[in-house]
Amino acid sequence: MSVSLNKVLQSKITKYTLASLLLFSSAIILAVYCVLRLSMPSLSNTIISEDISAPVTIERDTLGTAIITANSRIDASYAIGYAHSQDRFFQMDLLRRNSAGELSEIFGKAALDLDKSRRFHQLRKRAQHIFEQLPEQDKASLTAYTKGVNQALADQTVLSFEYLLTNSSPREWHETDSLLVIYSMYLDLQGNTIKRDMALTQLQQAFGNDMLAFLIQPSHHQAALDNSQIALYQGSIPQLEEQILISAIDQDIEEPVEVGSNNWAVTSQLTGTGRAMLSDDMHLSFAVPIIWYRAQLNYPNTHRSDADKSNNIKQITGVSLPGAPAIVVGSNGKLAWGFTNSYIDTADWIEISSDTEIELEYEPIDLPEGQVNYTVQVSKYGPVKTVAGIDYALSWVGHTDYAVNMALLSLENAQSVEQATELATQIGIPAQNMLLADAQGNAGWKIAGAVPARDNPSDTAQSTNGYQQDNWQQQQAVMPEMINPDNNRIWTANSRVLSAEAQLRYGDGGYALGARAAQIRDKLLANNNFTEDDFYQLQLDNEARFLAPWQQYLLSVLSEQPVLFAEDIKHISSWGECACADSVGYTLVRKFRTALIDQTFAPIETELKQRSSGLSAIKRYLETPMWQILNQQPATWLPKNHANWQSFAVSAYQDSTAALLKKHSPKKKLTDLRWGKVNQLTIQHPFSKQLPQLSRWLDMPTIEGFGDSFMPAVQGKSFGASQRFIVQPGAEQDAIMSIPGGQSGHPLSPYYRNGYEQYAKQKHTPLLPTEIEHKLVINPFVESH
Repeated sequence: MSVSLNKVLQSKITKYTLASLLLFSSAIILAVYCVLRLSMPSLSNTIISEDISAPVTIERDTLGTAIITANSRIDASYAIGYAHSQDRFFQMDLLRRNSAGELSEIFGKAALDLDKSRRFHQLRKRAQHIFEQLPEQDKASLTAYTKGVNQALADQTVLSFEYLLTNSSPREWHETDSLLVIYSMYLDLQGNTIKRDMALTQLQQAFGNDMLAFLIQPSHHQAALDNSQIALYQGSIPQLEEQILISAIDQDIEEPVEVGSNNWAVTSQLTGTGRAMLSDDMHLSFAVPIIWYRAQLNYPNTHRSDADKSNNIKQITGVSLPGAPAIVVGSNGKLAWGFTNSYIDTADWIEISSDTEIELEYEPIDLPEGQVNYTVQVSKYGPVKTVAGIDYALSWVGHTDYAVNMALLSLENAQSVEQATELATQIGIPAQNMLLADAQGNAGWKIAGAVPARDNPSDTAQSTNGYQQDNWQQQQAVMPEMINPDNNRIWTANSRVLSAEAQLRYGDGGYALGARAAQIRDKLLANNNFTEDDFYQLQLDNEARFLAPWQQYLLSVLSEQPVLFAEDIKHISSWGECACADSVGYTLVRKFRTALIDQTFAPIETELKQRSSGLSAIKRYLETPMWQILNQQPATWLPKNHANWQSFAVSAYQDSTAALLKKHSPKKKLTDLRWGKVNQLTIQHPFSKQLPQLSRWLDMPTIEGFGDSFMPAVQGKSFGASQRFIVQPGAEQDAIMSIPGGQSGHPLSPYYRNGYEQYAKQKHTPLLPTEIEHKLVINPFVESH
């Protein structure tokens, strides 16, 4: 056979092979598409249920908002369970598995370490115990919700794609799973408090009380509601031993996720409408789907007062957490409520002796290919962990019987700020700054949620002698509050809100620095009249007040070598004083600050790492001691390879800039370091992180960053305002609710990304539902005779 014929045949075979591969690939794509289409929930239909008392409707508007109309709150719970399950069941499944330590059942050994850390708290057992003690009305709500979830799951024709990809099957919902979803929020919002106290315990043991006091002194940014100030550290800066300085390893101190939020409110004195106004934007890590779910509940008003008999239908509009039947943040037309994490101290480590009685409890963890036996050591003080050869027991409010319940539902019936504050200590959620505004013009703040009655919070591990067992088992009955202050303004942003005196009683669970709160406070005080748009612009405020001293310091450092750093100085001088997308200077200042802190505190970080701990949990505290070190320039803190602090600062800047260029600029150009590029918002589906090929189908479009930490417009690469909510109760038609993602978790749903573009472009998205596109009717089963 000739070479030419071989080439012809080879070419023909190649063509046939390519054609076959294309046909095969097309068939696979078509099959996948068909499976995905079949797994889409039916949003326009009429179905029958044995678990409701009267017809229920679930409508969807242009954003996919679930608009529920029911004949009772119990039936509404069923309906929102059905809607959550249709749109978000896999997300709900992950939330319950996360807190219960059951992710390995789906994801295998890759999730085993996380599951073990969760099993330490034994939250599934605790959820079952708490459910059995709930009031009958709360049990009924959870049961109705559960039946709705499971009915939607049963009505699904084909498993959702997440289960197909993981070769797993959904497990039916249980009432206790809703409590586990709340526990997931505990782990997010208070997990750092637990790490903080252990880190401080190790810091105290390694470096002593003076170093402890120096590093966790109060911030020089303080914005308590009563304007009280706590004095900064007044002693000499503790010295570092030479060997510790020599042994230091330069390493990044992991940035703690700024789990928190902003909220503020003004009374009617500052709105001109007779109503108070509330703003709330909760800061959380982002994923697809986003954590919150837009919903409106409509059901008969059985709590009408004699003066309000005309209001026959109760309407609650806001966002819910898939997995639970409550509206977490929203308005009922009379009252609006929102939350920020309070960061009061709700956890203590107890150092236990060798003769402390310890029981072993087995927590078998299921894997796809078998089971792993995991053992938890339990004492009367809490579960036990060994760190640096010492045994500690954890007493945490999340372990108590009052940690979770359904009392958040009671806010739906509150008509005023005063009524809502009376309910605050009954609500079983992580301790929050609850901000309130009502249609009568009142604004108020109170710490809501589970707070132990123990009155001796500690930053470091306590001895067993200080343990108040009875007080730990009791909810604190009276909490600080403020209603209608003289200046008509209230603000919180995860820093200390309490008075300096109350701070001693409730402790510090990891407060934010206070820079955000101070910036919000100052801008509220600068205006005497506010509209919804004024509040929205304050939510988007990315002025870099916090970094301004760092910008000035960096300019002074680089100005010693003006020729070498000419381009750098130009960018830093014209930085725009904001975390703006086009600012190169902001990027350079921001990363310099981080590098200088990491390198300055490297000796302490190195020592703590040897104790299975670190400074990450308290990194935000290092701002104030860092400035004291820069002002005093103690010789014992200066790294040995530098002659002076000027040299050290220049080196830190060069290191940070080199790292930025390596990551973001192949051509090593400073102009590539625009903040919008370096800090671009990337919201990913959990699966696309493992399979990047799925990114174009599963992720939200990437957008340029415009905010940062320590300013109202908080935004990281996958972190920020999980919703932006602004409302005057009674004027919901003008209210705003923007969310960085869509309602549905199904990638073929028109509601998968709806709402994201408005969020990304900083446009107002209405709170109230818009045009109705789908209607699902659920009729009660009627037995024929």
